[in-house]
This record gives sequence, C-alpha cells and structure tokens, in this order.
Amino acid sequence: MPASAPTNTGYTYIELLIAVALGALLVAGLAGVVSTSLDAADQVTQRTELTRKASEAMATMRRVVAHSRRLLLPLADNPNTDWPENIREQTVPASPPIGTSTHATAVLAVTLPAYVDLDNDGVADADDDADGLFDEDLPNDIHHDFAPGIVGIDDDGDGSVDEGAGWSEDDEDGTQDEDPIDGIDNDGDGSVDEDAPSDNNGDGCPGICAADDDRDGIIDDGASGDDDEDGVLFDDPYDPVVFYLNNGSLIERMPVPWNQDGISAPDGPVDGRDFVESVLADRVTRFRVERIEQGKLRSQLVELTLELSEPASGETVSLQARIRIGGAL
Repeated sequence: MPASAPTNTGYTYIELLIAVALGALLVAGLAGVVSTSLDAADQVTQRTELTRKASEAMATMRRVVAHSRRLLLPLADNPNTDWPENIREQTVPASPPIGTSTHATAVLAVTLPAYVDLDNDGVADADDDADGLFDEDLPNDIHHDFAPGIVGIDDDGDGSVDEGAGWSEDDEDGTQDEDPIDGIDNDGDGSVDEDAPSDNNGDGCPGICAADDDRDGIIDDGASGDDDEDGVLFDDPYDPVVFYLNNGSLIERMPVPWNQDGISAPDGPVDGRDFVESVLADRVTRFRVERIEQGKLRSQLVELTLELSEPASGETVSLQARIRIGGAL
C-alpha cells in the first residue's frame, strides 16, 4: 500500500489576510472601547474636580454670609431704574446688561464676621474701636474707603464703578447721606438705611436723643456724629467682605487691620482701602446673586448660583444655595 501524501496544516495566503483583517478589526474595536473608557474617566475626573472647587467656594461664601450682621450688596431693587439692583448676574462670555445699565456684573458684599481676627490680637477685626460692639459708629463714608459705595465695585449695577457726588455717597445714586439708619426708605430707592450720615440716625444727637447710649450716667454727651457716645467720632465703619467675578475667577476680597496699601492719608494708616484678594475658584462661567427681602422682617436671604465649566470638554457643574444673613449668629 503506497504511503500517504503529507497533510499541509499551514495557512493559505488568503487565510492569513483574513486573519490579519479580523485581528485589526478586533484591535480597533478594543482601542475604541479603551478610548471611550478613558474619555469617560476624564469626564468623571473633570466633573469631580469642578464639583470640589465649586463646593469649596460656595462653602466659603455660605459661612461668611451666615456669620455676617448685614447684607451690603446687592442693594434692594430700585423702582426708579430699568434694571434689577437686587439681582446681580455675570457670565463668561459676558451676558448683555439689562435696560440702560452698560455692563452686567455680579457682586456679593456683607459686613465682616466677628470670627475674623487676622492680626491675632484677640479682638475681632470688625470691632474697629475695640469696644466690644460692631458697626455702631459709622462715618458718613460708611465703608471708610474714600469712594462712592464700596471702592472698586459697581454698587448699583449700572455698569459704572465709584461714580457719584463724593466719598459719602454710599449707594452711588447721586445724592449723599440721604438715608439715615431709622428703618425707613427715606430716598425711595427700595433700600433701607444704606446711605447714612455721620449722625447715623439723623436725630441731631450723640447716639439716640435723650438716651444714655454708653451707660456712663450722662445723656447725649459728645458731638452729634458720635453715635456710641465714646468720645470719638465715627470710629467703627462697615468692613465689607466682597465676592465678585473677574475674568472667569471668583474673587474674595477680605479687609485687613493693617496698612496693606501703604497709604496713610487723609486720616490714618488703616481704612477701607486695605484688603487682600484671593481666588476662590477659576473657570467660573456664571455667578448670580439675588437679594430676597423678607417683607417687614429685618432679616434677609441671599440666593447664590455658581457655575464652573471645563472649556475643553464642555463639562459643567452648577451649585445653588439660599442663605440667611446672620443665620449662624
């Protein structure tokens, strides 16, 4: 019986081509899966990082607002203008202003909380005269910064900064010292007690007329601008903590009890122009602040919206919080 011919167990050229093609398809499919997985992981990482930054920035603002004694900005809505002062919103890219306002800006400003003691002297930085009281003897320039409103800030939302009649115009409305601290909207602009004279309540007496404000046994001792009857005129202004948006960065401006700007004129080394600024968050694409009035209640709420975005991926995180002014006091 003749021997059998040897069996050819190798691959033909066509079979090799098919195998290579199938392998290439398999590798391409796996590469797509890996790429998709990596992209998804990147998106999760970006969202996590945006959420962390937004949460930290929001937590800082929440703490300051909850421990502050007064909301300074936004102002209440003014019925005499065609834009809403009580809602301040700014986006990146810039959103168009409303009405005749020339530039949309967002800002939150409150008085400095008592827990801040940056110079570690055991006295709250907000207690400028170290008498244990806060904001009880305002100058007619209530922020003591020698500018209308808060220096460098568009207080009334009209698009202009530090415009007005002079230092003591605290709401940038063109009139000075027209709204003393008496619980009344004296100038009809929707805000109450926002532009006080050096005699804060406007009664012509030191402190409150016919009252022994400092309990020293003497009634109405001192000058009319001495609102706490301590013998020193307007020595305890508002110290604003300000949050605002600048080129996509959320900035915190913190007043400091030392001569940060190196200027001592006209009446001392430390004033409302002394502050430090820090970035709370970058990549901010929306910052919105709304002042919510509580009817006849003196307490106020502020609603904050903060949006951060990653330009490359378009990933966006938006947080919102409603906080009561002084709610933690």
